[in-house]
Amino acid sequence: MSNGIGMITDGLVAFLLVVTIGYCILLNRRLKLLKADEQSLRATISELVTATEIAERAIGGLKLTVHECDMGLGERLRKAERVTIEIGRAIVAGKDLLGRLSQIAISGGETNEPVMPVPEARRSDAKAVAAAAEAFAERLRTKVHGLAA
Repeated sequence: MSNGIGMITDGLVAFLLVVTIGYCILLNRRLKLLKADEQSLRATISELVTATEIAERAIGGLKLTVHECDMGLGERLRKAERVTIEIGRAIVAGKDLLGRLSQIAISGGETNEPVMPVPEARRSDAKAVAAAAEAFAERLRTKVHGLAA
């Protein structure tokens, strides 16, 4: 009987060893798949890190470009504001000059009222306007003298 129990135990141990070997083979296959997935995951992570670095460099370049554009645009806006102010002054000076020239032309060149001098600041801004106004006044004089004659 002891021989029968020994055989049963030996058979049971052999069976458990076969089951253990089968389970180890199954685990080995799963570990190989997991290892392959790990390599794939590492490659994906590496690509993601590379893409992130490229994106960070691109963002840095874009920030620099935006800063340069902001500086350039700000300077252009300041220049445009200065030119607008200068144009406004020239328009006012031109209107004043045109009004005085019209009064002179209407009165026939003679006036009892003293003509107000143009301030120095307006003289420098209105040189071109003054030249055009002189030409206009000369044409008006020609017309007035031509009609009077």
